[in-house]
Amino acid sequence: MTLGVRRWETLADSVQGVGKRRNQDWYACQGTGSGPDPLVLAVADGHGSAVHARSALGARFAVDRFVVLAGAFGRAAHDCHEPGRLARLMTYARDDFPRALVHEWRQEALGHWDRNRPVVEEASREPGTEEKLVLYGTTLIGAVLTPWLFVAWQIGDGDLAVVEHDGTLVRPLAPAEEDLGDETESLCGREAWRAMRMHWAPLFEEARSPRLVVLSTDGLSKSFASADGYREFVSGLAGRLAQEGGAGVREALPDWLAQASRYSGDDTTLAAAVRPAPVPAGTPAAPGGPEGPVEPGAAEARTPPGPDGGEVDTERTTET
Repeated sequence: MTLGVRRWETLADSVQGVGKRRNQDWYACQGTGSGPDPLVLAVADGHGSAVHARSALGARFAVDRFVVLAGAFGRAAHDCHEPGRLARLMTYARDDFPRALVHEWRQEALGHWDRNRPVVEEASREPGTEEKLVLYGTTLIGAVLTPWLFVAWQIGDGDLAVVEHDGTLVRPLAPAEEDLGDETESLCGREAWRAMRMHWAPLFEEARSPRLVVLSTDGLSKSFASADGYREFVSGLAGRLAQEGGAGVREALPDWLAQASRYSGDDTTLAAAVRPAPVPAGTPAAPGGPEGPVEPGAAEARTPPGPDGGEVDTERTTET
């Protein structure tokens, strides 16, 4: 499920929400982080309601198409030191990449609809294109890392957290105002590319690469009472990875996500890449303490809807 790579170590897992009929999330980790083989991370969260009845497929389509397009972008960015090339890459990443991704996702979803039309009465009206796409609605966060460039995109909720080379923790794609309730932007929205946010970070020295990049669906951040709890989780994750390496964290990750899922009641997915580096003294040793990511009192007295426990989705894989 998790694989070590030359430049980065990756870890990822996904847990089905308590009381959910199926896991609507999907994720991928692929590549080494070298110029010819960029590291690509992605997580998607299908909306899951009856209106979005095929959103688990929509999430998978989003991740699959992102991996292909971001991998090609990362390879094209290998020679970004040529005069004017970095500016052209940034323009493409800001304007053309979101359009290409949305187009590819729409084609994938509509193709699936054509191959899997529901059986209806002959007189029934054929749904319009936008109605079909709503069935597959999903959010997406994706990132690509090369030795000289780190770029990430997001549409909808979920979180991108970055521990920089100096230990600073940032959430570069966090919206100025959080979405209300369950409302969020979606790949199924009209002109969805306009709602896609981008983080652009050239790395003029490889030593200034982030120490840790974490992508997670909102089932994780919603398990905390505030954004501070989520930030403490990521800081603790960085500290524990630095102290123990990936093996211990990899083993504990499903339990942490399951505990978070019990608080949020939602599918919970995390994909992360860590670059080994010293961590300043005082960094927390573990996310939320030795018991896992959610401390007593870290969530607002939330009771999991349904029976305790979360089911790890063993169908998710990471690739290299």
